[in-house]
Amino acid sequence: MKKKIIKTSTVPTSLDTFCEGQLRMLSEHFEVVAVSSPGVEMERIRQREGVRTIAVSMQRHISVLKDIVSLFRMICVFRREHPYMVHSITPKAGLISMLAAWVCQVPVRIHTYTGLVFPTETGLKQKILIWMDRLLCASATYINPEGQGVANDLRRFHITKKPLHIIGHGNVRGINADHWKNEGYNRKELRRQWGVVEEGFVFLFVGRLVGDKGINELVEAFVVLQNKTVRTLQLLLVGNFEDDLDPLDAKTRAIIEENNDIIATGNQDDVRPFYAMSDCFVFPSYREGFPNTPLEAGAMGLPSIVTNINGANEIIVDGQNGLIIPPKDGEALQQTMQRMVSENGLCQQLSVHAREMVISRYEQQYLWNELLKVYKSF
Repeated sequence: MKKKIIKTSTVPTSLDTFCEGQLRMLSEHFEVVAVSSPGVEMERIRQREGVRTIAVSMQRHISVLKDIVSLFRMICVFRREHPYMVHSITPKAGLISMLAAWVCQVPVRIHTYTGLVFPTETGLKQKILIWMDRLLCASATYINPEGQGVANDLRRFHITKKPLHIIGHGNVRGINADHWKNEGYNRKELRRQWGVVEEGFVFLFVGRLVGDKGINELVEAFVVLQNKTVRTLQLLLVGNFEDDLDPLDAKTRAIIEENNDIIATGNQDDVRPFYAMSDCFVFPSYREGFPNTPLEAGAMGLPSIVTNINGANEIIVDGQNGLIIPPKDGEALQQTMQRMVSENGLCQQLSVHAREMVISRYEQQYLWNELLKVYKSF
């Protein structure tokens, strides 16, 4: 009889994205149940992965009364299901799942830290977030930081004295080498479809268009660079605005809307064509756990400009497959973008190693095998 594993995330998008294919693989060895907030993705997960799904509403932000209700509902689920293992992969689901699993005496309680919020917060909010993570870790039996940077922050802020286990080389999803490759794309035709100049230099960002991702600095740096060079430059922004959570500056929004060389595409189901038509990926985020987009860019053969933050500075080796700059430094970002455009052969030189360096360390099947080893060790 297969042992039962429950995998949880706060919102179903996380399970749908990070665990695509992984849950089906795990179900060959265990009985797998996916638990998350209600959403259309839950049915897609059930059909694609062939696992049962259970909806438990959870809030991403702090909401004491609703969080208590979610905790009691999660306890009810665990008491009914009797899992051998609970594995959470996002912050709020981690706190609720680990507490509920501790109450229900689930033998194995794993939490994966895909990122930390408190290092960039201050004051009372930071203290509350630290307390929450300490409570989470106290309830867990196995703590899995997604990368070395996350592990360092957990130690630096004295979140837990328990051992920290990085699986493989880090990352929660891994990169599918067969899916993420720059083959079969007509770069000229793609550029024509999206109004991109055929001979221009194209910078690309993929992700949420919010202040925390450094979009204000990116847009400002692009405009400055645009005014300093005679070469045609364009900036592709692939992702959605989130005005309710982390809106961009009004000035930034106005520039995006008015500048014909900044193309905001909105959310796209398949972002590979945008990597294929671009020259350089730019990721000026303030904080991450272990970002997936620099992995995708590298697998597609693009060099990256990233900030010196957790995960990004593990994927990118400065001067080999990209360049690293300080976070929140618009001037450094502009100067580095200028180097990519003006230094003869730099962009091409960095792109030579981009795919190899990603695939050799973060290939998906390798990561899945390492995860399976951890599960079976229990």
